[in-house]
Amino acid sequence: MSRLLPLLALFALAADWPVFRGTPTMTGTASEALPDQLAERWAFKCKDSVESAPAVADGAVFVGSMDRHLYRIDLATGAEKWKAKLGPIKAAPAVAGGRVYVGDVEGKFHCLTADEGKVLWTFECGGEITAGANFHGPNVLIGSHDSTLYCLAARDGKKVWEYKIDGPVNGSAAVAGDRTFVAGCDSLLHVLDARTGKPFGTVDLGGQAAATAAVVGDVAFVGTMTNQVVAVDTVTRKKLWEFEAKRRQQPFYSSAAAADGLVVIGSKDKKVYALDQKSGAEKWSFVTEGAVDPSPVVVGGRVYVGCLSSTAEFYVLELASGKLVQQLTLDSAVSGSAAVGPGCIIVGTEKGTVYCLGAAK
Repeated sequence: MSRLLPLLALFALAADWPVFRGTPTMTGTASEALPDQLAERWAFKCKDSVESAPAVADGAVFVGSMDRHLYRIDLATGAEKWKAKLGPIKAAPAVAGGRVYVGDVEGKFHCLTADEGKVLWTFECGGEITAGANFHGPNVLIGSHDSTLYCLAARDGKKVWEYKIDGPVNGSAAVAGDRTFVAGCDSLLHVLDARTGKPFGTVDLGGQAAATAAVVGDVAFVGTMTNQVVAVDTVTRKKLWEFEAKRRQQPFYSSAAAADGLVVIGSKDKKVYALDQKSGAEKWSFVTEGAVDPSPVVVGGRVYVGCLSSTAEFYVLELASGKLVQQLTLDSAVSGSAAVGPGCIIVGTEKGTVYCLGAAK
């Protein structure tokens, strides 16, 4: 039996936020205890923008930058532990079993040692990689703009299976049990057997998807470029509901967070929405200073999210009501999503600053 077989168990024990949306089901939630008010604990500078979520594991932050480097940063101090020159990185790193996996804009998917940043293997896709990786058993799943979801052996990068869709794969694959779910630019949600890559079927979303689906039980929630949020029964493969704003409809590039019966998602219309998971009814909306392409995270009854604003806001909202709890000003707009660590939030900006936000010193 492969030593990498219990990958999910390994990263569940060792990491705080090991994949793009925190868990294999990509729900964007965590059970950490965060301080009532956030303050800057440290700030780390990359040489170019940080456009996706960091990963947090084993007392370290792993973050990719458009400066062509993947960094390991000490979570306690913000000090650089190592950096590896790979390629321009828009994708979130993923961590499991003492290894870090990340794709780059040049279409290369890399596996490195987490402790030293040594490249163990590289797999070449035929297009840009913006998706973060996910894991199933001893394998790693990665989507590419070459219209393919790949399943690779985590040990050596050998291809186990591949699945083609009719358009780029922008978001991460969600994994629940032995099923994996991926939405892409073919306007379909694909439900696959994660062991073999064989399709169980598809659901027409009614529009292209740039986001990652969040899966709760047998229901997947995903936003589309045609201004809707869609809920899908992944067993019957039927659309349960769809939401569209009443005015100024704009695309949803943000991936949804799903917690406490709500779906929380950002829109290019400069709003964060909370929708009822069962009906899709709007429970509240919050107006921001810029388009909300970043994906919100939910921790302890609060929502944490940035926006594409020149005034560089990062917001903390009450999950139940959408009421503003705190507003922080960073050094530039936030185009990537936040990650959750022990007692802290980690988020990067367009100027390449990685902030650790937690209790005041």
